[in-house]
Amino acid sequence: MPTSSAPSTSRRLLSLLSLLQARRDWPGHLLAERLEVSPRTVRRDVDRLRELGYPVRAIKGPDGGYRLDAGAQLPPLLFDDDQAIALAIALRGAPQLGAGIEEDAARALATISQVMPARLRARLDAFEPTVVGRPAREGDGPARTAVLLAIAAALNAREELRFDYASSGRTSPARTGGRDVPAPRSVQPHHLLARSGRWYLIGWEPAREDWRVYRADRITPRTPNGPRFVPRELPGGDPAAFLAARFKGSDGGADRWPCQGEVILHLPAGEVVPFAHDGIVTALGEDRCRVRLGAWSWPGLAAALARFDAPIDVVDPPELRTAFADLARRAAAAATPIADPSRYRT
Repeated sequence: MPTSSAPSTSRRLLSLLSLLQARRDWPGHLLAERLEVSPRTVRRDVDRLRELGYPVRAIKGPDGGYRLDAGAQLPPLLFDDDQAIALAIALRGAPQLGAGIEEDAARALATISQVMPARLRARLDAFEPTVVGRPAREGDGPARTAVLLAIAAALNAREELRFDYASSGRTSPARTGGRDVPAPRSVQPHHLLARSGRWYLIGWEPAREDWRVYRADRITPRTPNGPRFVPRELPGGDPAAFLAARFKGSDGGADRWPCQGEVILHLPAGEVVPFAHDGIVTALGEDRCRVRLGAWSWPGLAAALARFDAPIDVVDPPELRTAFADLARRAAAAATPIADPSRYRT
């Protein structure tokens, strides 16, 4: 008899655990109905789960019931098919986060894949993640997990984050008492987000009275945190758009280049589109197209358009036409032979 009841008990325990994970509170009689057993059997099964390390708490009340609480250790978990696939896909994308968790994510993915049914593994194997933007470049230091957690903790507690910041690989010093000491920043964190393999902190820096963006891999938090603060409204309201705008040189929250121009390129639109990035290309026939493009500066925009190696008609603005004239003068000067090339040889 015990031999025949053991598999049934094991399956029932797994079903009970799955139900407890699905919602916060369960009345005892409802669990008994779902499992098709008596309330006494539910109590015994709950005791078995507690022996296995699951913190199941009894709830007092007219009906009584049970709740699965957080415990001191992480017990084995149950996932349905969709949850298992979602978790595996997220783990596959971990290397693109730049959070320094690649090895742990790979081990977790191997653990899940090992016990995953064949039908689910086939779905997962068919999935190839698409990288938005570039992955972390070689030489980029991934943000340490502890740093990301420290930033997130300060953000959630609405406490000013104090940290040392390495600019171009070096911590900026402050001259104090005749010696160089690290200059800590004090920032009101607003948002932490990943972009192209790097993590960035967006925050308000009271000392500069301005919004700033910091690379998380260059942050070394200091303890304790600073005082609590009332969050400000981010310009534009969208952290992702704000970060994209800063990469384009915009001081506000608008995601647009500070210098934008429109030209007619004497090339088919199909030859321009693959290299126009976020520009707008409109075909004007078989051999011409209208291109609206942006850049950090007018000289930079002129140079970006000149690389298409085709005749260009500037539509607007006049600043772009002036930038082309300056570029032409510098190009002509660069084409002039040097009088004594030997002076520049080493």
